[in-house]
Amino acid sequence: MRSRPRTALLAVLGLTGGLLLTSPQSASAANLIKNPGFETAGTDDMPYCWKKSGWGDNDFTFETTADAHSGSKAMKVSLTRRVDGDRKALITESAECAPVVTPGKQYDLGLWYRSTTPDTSVTLFRHDATAGWQYWTDLKTLEMAGSWTEATVRTPEVPAGTDRIAWGVSVYGTGSVTTDDYTMDQVAEPVPDPVCTGTAEECANGRWDVLPTENPVRSMHSVVLNNGKVLLIAGSGNSEEMFEAGTFTSAVYDPENGTYQQIPTPKDMFCAGHVQLDDGRVLVMSGNKAYPVPGGHGYEGYKDSYIFDPVTETYSKTNDMNDGHWYPSATVLGNGDVISFGGLKEDSTGSVTAELWSDAEQKWLELWKVNQTWSYWGLYPSMILMQDGRLFYSGSHVFGNNIPGTGSAVYDYDANTVTQIPGLQNKDERDQSASVLLPPAQDQKVLTIGGGNIDSNPDANRLTDLIDLKQPSPSYVAGPPLPQGTVDLGGGKVPQTGSQGKMYVSAVLLPDGKVLETGGALHNRADPVYESSLYDPATNTFDPVAADPEERGYHSSAFLLPDGRVMATGDNPGNGSWNHDVSIYTPPYLLKGERPTITSVIDSEWTYGDTQRITVDRPIAKAELIRPAAVTHSSDPNQRFVDLPLSVDGNNVDLNVTSNPNLAPPGWYMLFAVDANGVPSVAKWVHLQGPSALSATDSSAHVHDFADDLKGKVTGPGKKRTSQKVSPTVSGCDRHYGSANVCVPTDFPPTVKPTTKSRCDWLKKNDYGRLKVNGRDDPLRLDTNRDGVACGKGDVTRR
Repeated sequence: MRSRPRTALLAVLGLTGGLLLTSPQSASAANLIKNPGFETAGTDDMPYCWKKSGWGDNDFTFETTADAHSGSKAMKVSLTRRVDGDRKALITESAECAPVVTPGKQYDLGLWYRSTTPDTSVTLFRHDATAGWQYWTDLKTLEMAGSWTEATVRTPEVPAGTDRIAWGVSVYGTGSVTTDDYTMDQVAEPVPDPVCTGTAEECANGRWDVLPTENPVRSMHSVVLNNGKVLLIAGSGNSEEMFEAGTFTSAVYDPENGTYQQIPTPKDMFCAGHVQLDDGRVLVMSGNKAYPVPGGHGYEGYKDSYIFDPVTETYSKTNDMNDGHWYPSATVLGNGDVISFGGLKEDSTGSVTAELWSDAEQKWLELWKVNQTWSYWGLYPSMILMQDGRLFYSGSHVFGNNIPGTGSAVYDYDANTVTQIPGLQNKDERDQSASVLLPPAQDQKVLTIGGGNIDSNPDANRLTDLIDLKQPSPSYVAGPPLPQGTVDLGGGKVPQTGSQGKMYVSAVLLPDGKVLETGGALHNRADPVYESSLYDPATNTFDPVAADPEERGYHSSAFLLPDGRVMATGDNPGNGSWNHDVSIYTPPYLLKGERPTITSVIDSEWTYGDTQRITVDRPIAKAELIRPAAVTHSSDPNQRFVDLPLSVDGNNVDLNVTSNPNLAPPGWYMLFAVDANGVPSVAKWVHLQGPSALSATDSSAHVHDFADDLKGKVTGPGKKRTSQKVSPTVSGCDRHYGSANVCVPTDFPPTVKPTTKSRCDWLKKNDYGRLKVNGRDDPLRLDTNRDGVACGKGDVTRR
């Protein structure tokens, strides 16, 4: 594993945050740079409105030279020795000098330069009206040039709350850069909105369509492959009968022709973990060794691991993991390795073993080669890779209560420490909530949505929580409440009331930079909620849209297709049935008329820090990479949207690829181009190359410190232990009744009285059918006449 860069705190000399005393004026169409050619003298040996800036351990000089592109002066910045950091001539961060900008707008930046080093970048800072000056982003890298060369780049949309920006050329390698004739212009207003191509309702809220062909397998695992198809994994599909028969299934769905190809599946991959490797194959880890036995063991996870090849559509076995892991996490790291935690072992206890897949060795590493804290992270803990290589445990998990402490944490593999992060609301009611790294990944903000608790089975909640991992000591803050829809409590749909929300939430990153949240249920495997909305990170608001007409609770998934639509599958209520219908959501952006087209991608093999050229058929406003989905149980911690700063020359668009692999781990990505109306192209597939490409990349100059002053409790490796005791009722189901795939809740919803009749009425209303009593125990008092059948006629009359 690559060590996390320990960069010095970004130091920009003479910051003037909080000192802007004049009201910003609107941007003009003219060049917004004062003294763009360094012709006006200033103070401290620097031209007017320019300052010396930078950080780190390096030797440098700033020089006003007569070797100019035009006029009589230019600026030369040189590094003669560098250990770390950079130096740059920066626009002075003051009300007098820093250009005024408008949130939501983009700006074209330009300059002329000569360079003797390839290690340069156009670096932007922004002034937030509340927080002051802060680093924004690195844009175009300047190629070496012996003669005067023009460079242009377009900024991303200016974030909300920003009133001014400052920028300059950072030099982070030995050599020099001479610059002159800076320009900055606001991008022209977008073209008028096109005519709606659907009904008014569809154009405002999108449209759901239920496909005519059913999903042939009981899939609760969905992986979008790098050929545009979708791998749907069921294993035994939570069916004890299929498990006993050794019938394990998968299917590959082709969205282009709507067909399914069933795939021979070697093991019960029911509730396994999965992630795409950097070459596009899918690593599938653990699964179900055994279903629970009443009065005996609970679910058991096996050690087996497999790789699915999208080309041959076959599984092949890898070496075993060190432990069994039923319901494991799976997070790909910046070097292509995969780290996995949690789940249940082969003996039904909780695994405390951290597992590491080595991309270089193509195997799970031996236990002694992997750092261990001996922590039990629970089931499907949402572990999100941060910009500096650490992992953020968001607090989203599956089944019951959260981990001890605050419910969220930062895990540092290299230091082998866990630091608690405060602020998560109702941490023990975030069971099967959803967490996403919001667009763009460069902002390092995470949103957590909804959740419940299968143990106590309260009404699922409307809570959302937002955290900015760039802050020195990040803490969750409450987000806007989740919109309410309708809920089916067994007698038809009724409006949700009070604090009712949902668990089993699916959250999908969309190419326009918003998040679709959809699906869910009010209680443990019961009472489906019909509600969908679009969350906008720019405004921190939810906008209700059309709801999926199908029930989408436990074992459902929703994910983005390369054509910009969203596919939703599955639902496995407590009576053991399965919803084989598939829904497709067409977002409003696909009903705005013609969409842009990426007419060519010059090179589909990308390396970090590159500038890559594409051509488009009409103007676009932004472009991004979206990592394809690998989702199950409301969890896809690898989902991310990576902004690609762009510069435009007619229909030719140059895209600047991040140099930090922790922002975009190696692998295949969907490349979308989006116009000014938010309408995306169909995606093209591009490949960010793996470890061989990383070896020549120095990402440290582009990683800025954040989350380095954590205030929470810090723990290191604990005492070595074999496992964590876990209750056999971990899934919230009482196994004394029915088969293993039937879930009679250990705690009924709050509206159900603790009487035999009320409980039996609820089970009948939810289609549980005939329930055999397993053994002699009857903890829920459903078999009062002791005839071995729960909720029989004699049971209800005797109460």
